[in-house]
Amino acid sequence: MTSSAKGSPHRRRHEDIEAVGTGSKPAISDDKDESVDNSPFDIISTKNASVDRLRRWRQAALVLNASRRFRYTLDLKKEQDKKQVLRKIRAHAQAIRAAYLFKAAGERINVLPATPIGDFGIGEEPLTIMTRDHNRAALQEYGGVKGLSDLLKTDTEKGIQGDDADMAKRKEVFGSNTYPRKKGRSFWRFLWESWQDLTLIILMVAAAASLALGIKTEGIEEGWYDGASIAFAVLLVIVVTAISDYRQSLQFQNLNEEKRNIHMKVIRDGRRVEVSIYDIVVGDVIPLNIGDQVPADGVVITGYSLAIDESSMTGESKIVHKDSKDPFLMSGCKVADGSGTMLVTGVGMHTEWGMLMASISEDNGEETPLQVRLNGVATFIGIVGLTVAVAVLLILLIRYFTGHSTDDNGKPEFKAGQTSVSHAVDGVIRIVTIAVTIVVVAVPEGLPLAVTLTLAYSMRKMMRDKALVRRLSACETMGSATTICSDKTGTLTLNQMTVVEAYAGGKRLESADKSHLSPMLCSLLVEGIAQNTNGSVFMAEGGGGLEVSGSPTEKAILQWGMKLDMNFEAERTKSSIIHVYPFSSEKKRGGAAVRVDESAVHIHWKGAAEILLASCTAYIDADDQLVAMNEDKVTYFKKAIEDMASSSLRCVAIAYRTYEAEKVPDTEEELSQWVLPEDDLVLLAIVGIKDPCRPGVKGAVELCQNAGVKVRMVTGDNLQTARAIALECGILKAEEEAREPYLIEGKAFRALSDAQREEVAENLSVMGRSSPNDKLLLVQALKRRGHVVAVTGDGTNDAPALHEADIGLAMGIQGTEVAKESSDIIILDDNFASVVKVVRWGRSVYANIQKFIQFQLTVNVAALVINVVAAISSGDVPLNAVQLLWVNLIMDTLGALALATEPPTDHLMERPPVGRREPLITNIMWRNLLLQAVYQVTVLLILNFHGKDILNLEKQPVDHANKVKNTLIFNAFVLCQIFNEFNARKPDEVNVFKGVTKNRLFMGIVAITLVLQIIIVEFLGKFTTTTRLNWWQWLVSVGIAIISWPLAALGKLIPVPATPLSELITGAFLPLWKSITGRSKLLSSSTLNFYLN
Repeated sequence: MTSSAKGSPHRRRHEDIEAVGTGSKPAISDDKDESVDNSPFDIISTKNASVDRLRRWRQAALVLNASRRFRYTLDLKKEQDKKQVLRKIRAHAQAIRAAYLFKAAGERINVLPATPIGDFGIGEEPLTIMTRDHNRAALQEYGGVKGLSDLLKTDTEKGIQGDDADMAKRKEVFGSNTYPRKKGRSFWRFLWESWQDLTLIILMVAAAASLALGIKTEGIEEGWYDGASIAFAVLLVIVVTAISDYRQSLQFQNLNEEKRNIHMKVIRDGRRVEVSIYDIVVGDVIPLNIGDQVPADGVVITGYSLAIDESSMTGESKIVHKDSKDPFLMSGCKVADGSGTMLVTGVGMHTEWGMLMASISEDNGEETPLQVRLNGVATFIGIVGLTVAVAVLLILLIRYFTGHSTDDNGKPEFKAGQTSVSHAVDGVIRIVTIAVTIVVVAVPEGLPLAVTLTLAYSMRKMMRDKALVRRLSACETMGSATTICSDKTGTLTLNQMTVVEAYAGGKRLESADKSHLSPMLCSLLVEGIAQNTNGSVFMAEGGGGLEVSGSPTEKAILQWGMKLDMNFEAERTKSSIIHVYPFSSEKKRGGAAVRVDESAVHIHWKGAAEILLASCTAYIDADDQLVAMNEDKVTYFKKAIEDMASSSLRCVAIAYRTYEAEKVPDTEEELSQWVLPEDDLVLLAIVGIKDPCRPGVKGAVELCQNAGVKVRMVTGDNLQTARAIALECGILKAEEEAREPYLIEGKAFRALSDAQREEVAENLSVMGRSSPNDKLLLVQALKRRGHVVAVTGDGTNDAPALHEADIGLAMGIQGTEVAKESSDIIILDDNFASVVKVVRWGRSVYANIQKFIQFQLTVNVAALVINVVAAISSGDVPLNAVQLLWVNLIMDTLGALALATEPPTDHLMERPPVGRREPLITNIMWRNLLLQAVYQVTVLLILNFHGKDILNLEKQPVDHANKVKNTLIFNAFVLCQIFNEFNARKPDEVNVFKGVTKNRLFMGIVAITLVLQIIIVEFLGKFTTTTRLNWWQWLVSVGIAIISWPLAALGKLIPVPATPLSELITGAFLPLWKSITGRSKLLSSSTLNFYLN
């Protein structure tokens, strides 16, 4: 079997990236993916990408302010430091234990006495030392677990009282379950980092020089304007950038707090209640099940095959079995197997986990695929911008020193031997300032950061839609998802289960009533229901009747037992549990061995009806007689199961067998290894449990299918039950689809070869009786077929599939902590409709980034071309440094805020998924941005060269005429960008105003930009070298800008080729390049494609 190796999350195939319908790519081996990539930016999936890969693309990027560009990406140095701290703390913990074991072997260890503190018989220090050293001698000295619980004023079965006074006392004596966290960066730190941009530093130096020379030559009253205006513009850019980044950091801090706030069940005053991990106190009794995180230090009260994964603390992947010989539990570890209860002895900073978490700062930064690709785009644009800036610098310097640059009166600005040094230096500074400002506009530092902005916005909004994002990249990857492998229970259904049909005594029960059952059968049934369960029945707070806790299935069966007059507490005390086999998703069953009296032991089983039925050799009839299971009766029960399953009922069988008491293992060690016998069972009952489909799930499934995302149901339920639910939900559209190859059982799927699995997976809609490994195999097969796979899961055994999938979606209510930690997004309400909302947001992230790119490239192209052409032809530029910095602010920060925060629309779900190798800049975007850029360049250059004639300024003084002309060019240019922001909202729709009023942030930013532009032109002319415009000139500016709207609408009627522009260019020029150079390595097709995309 090679699938598991090839589908490893640490290896990815290049051909696995294409969305449905985007065309296939030739296969490239896994090894090539890591070592021989054509482009350093080509990280297809950043999920589990190596640090070396991440370092490569950062070093390849053209970056002028690394602290800003890579702010929300993974801090590679901090990651290494964090690993070193972890190693040190783990080594320290192991050294302490080794020393304890060595000392214990030679002598009796001194035990700190249990000194009473407050209301408690023991203080925090002896508890901490006992747990840290795993000191069993100390535990025995304190009277074992029972004696320790008495000292802590708690009950091993009912827990603490849990009222406010009790909680306050415990927190005061033993501390709270929190640890000090390193403070996030302050606003001043963000302000400092915004200064680090090389271009801004050069501009500040230029401003200082300009200020000094201006004051020297023109005096302090007039000479400070030029230098001060540049300095103010730079400061404005820095402050606005810092504010924007600081707000984002606060959003991430809030989201991180949500991620850490785990909720757990604790037993208080005899009731199971759910509390935040931060509210757990010393003395709490906590039930532990597979996949749970150990929330504090403590000792085992009871444990059944309890196994703990301590790798998070020790660094070793060995699973440790916990019993009375090794009862100590460490905070932060995971329950790998079994179940049990624990007594909390240490919380917060009195645990090794607390010290560990306080010593490291959590870095949630990561590279997202879009950030990586945008760094390539930003680098390409930056290279072009630098080239243009250098060209402008050289042209202007040459023109200046050769006397071809003239002042407003037409006289040369520089005459050799006549112009003073200070005047020449001032001219050079002005030229350098213009060139550097062109770089500021051309190198889009904000482009990759715009991804973070839209992701932060999306993450905040997704929280309202009941989705907690654990990994940033999952947001955007969901936009590329081509298939969702969903669980049934709780995701497609309500998870509100009720027993609606039952078979017992060899017949169908008409109602859940004790009178319909024989005495012995009823007694055994009630015993099995009460003892073989993880749930509980207790009095509601305030005496409002009985409450039931546990999983939805457990609750349904317990409620059915209560209808049979089951007294839960009485049944639990009648007999004692010897050993428990926790429910296994592999075997689809769970069992418990119960000692009824000295000589009798009953072994109760509960699980999938048809699987348990196969182990039954007899049943109890209506007369309490044990009747052998003949062929007719097996057929009868099988038919009953099929009938219930076809009615969407989950079928669960309850069975038991007797066992000789003398064969039960005596020692605790043997008992932990004891395998409960599961043959020769006696069938007690088969129940049908109804779990209704969620309202609206059919519409959500249909929405996905219309969006090109195939929904597949993967469930552990009977195939007939799964088929009925799939038809009800719309996953199967008709009876014709309700058969192979659309349906398959897990065991049949896993028996196929890799190639066969790929073929079957392509058409598969429903997999029944699946194990977690079947889900993993399905994910791997789909990824090999080129799908981008999203998977839902809630169990510990789902972790490999969640980790392997492109997007792992864990359930917030039913999901275990292990499943949540392996996931990328947590669905807080376990609802499939919330999964569909995540798809919408994922597509919205990608679409918003494309809108921003289109808007920014239009500004880039127009500003660069206008200044270059003007510089070459006239030796001067119409857009000066301060004006370009204002344009940069509109484009970089305000533009990102306006366009990156567009909410998702239904239109996004009418498109096919976005292939992750599809061009980032589509042909539609090229058409839109080139159309707008050409229009702006044409109109503004005409104004630059013939503006005086057009605006009737010939009779005005030359200096004033030039100022009015340049002011109008600047004003029209800025207004064009404001109007073009509306066009960028809808790149492929004619009506660009649709839904615009719903986005208040967009409207607010447009309004603020417009007001500031009016203030700049009308009142800040001294600083921006502009002059006031009259109403007619304002109308001309607005008229030029408003034409961009009908122009955009007409442009959208122009058809674009299906082949990406990058492929057309490479197809045309690559053969020519090869024929000229005889080489293709310097300009590989994929590299050029990447930069153009």
